[in-house]
Amino acid sequence: MSADSAELRRAAAHWLALHDRGLTAAEQDEFHTWLAADPRRGEWFARHRAGWQRLDQLSAWRPAHGAEPNADVLAPPAARPRRPWLSPVLLAAAAFAIMAGGAVALRHTGPPAADLAVVAGGYERRVLDDGSAIELTGDAEIEVHFTPAERRVALRRGEALFTVAKDAARPFVVRAGGVAVRAVGTAFNVRLGAERVEVLVTEGRVQIAPSATHSAAPIVAAGERALVLLAPGGAARVAPAAATDLARLRAWQPQLLDFAGTPLAEVIAELNRRNRVQLVLADPALGRLPIAASIRSDNLEGFARLLAASARLRAEPQGDYRIVLRAVE
Repeated sequence: MSADSAELRRAAAHWLALHDRGLTAAEQDEFHTWLAADPRRGEWFARHRAGWQRLDQLSAWRPAHGAEPNADVLAPPAARPRRPWLSPVLLAAAAFAIMAGGAVALRHTGPPAADLAVVAGGYERRVLDDGSAIELTGDAEIEVHFTPAERRVALRRGEALFTVAKDAARPFVVRAGGVAVRAVGTAFNVRLGAERVEVLVTEGRVQIAPSATHSAAPIVAAGERALVLLAPGGAARVAPAAATDLARLRAWQPQLLDFAGTPLAEVIAELNRRNRVQLVLADPALGRLPIAASIRSDNLEGFARLLAASARLRAEPQGDYRIVLRAVE
């Protein structure tokens, strides 16, 4: 084996170990770049993964099953015809679901100036300068205003999920319809309706002040839901969150979508239905390409990069919310 091949093998093994313990967002980007630089890297990665999976199959044998191991445990799978469109990169995506991260992540700039965001339908994820993330759905509208002493977000309408970066010196306060939700490092969902505000805490704790003059400021812990009527003097009612509350929240959050031989046109239709950013095929005939991958529903740009590296499709951004896929000639 040449020194070059040995180095590729070692690097692929290194990435496999990182995948096994879980990649950070920065490592995911670095892994994508590493794969795209040389097609042999995806091949070695797929080989290591296949070997790892075969070793995992040994768990199917136990001494209680007999004195001798089952010879079929490590038998190679039945041969399948190789499809030219399915490269090791896509195989790796299917095995590890590497498509993580927000494709429409935006950053607000220039605190203490305010930053306004409006969602015209669908889903959008914003990453703030402090590392906090806000996920908006439907027709949500927010305004972000950071100062040295406080991080403030006004939810003007709709619904948003907040994942707050810890900063004890600067509390994170969300205001919705006169209701203030105060947190330091936690995750919670706020839904502003015509007559009430609902707060669902999924991690940590928050403090809720129903109005500027109301004395009660209850603490809401993870797994609890608070309901605050917007009528004058309305108090917050705190109760355990119901399974239906959590299911409704998960319904609009990004999901891992699995495709096995699904035509590219169908994959794109499913992704476009869930995102403001839209994928478009320059040639409708490309829609027949079968795709086998596990894809986060919010990572359109990552999916486009993967197609460019593995299926010879070029991704051309057009404006802020459109990506055109063309065949590489």
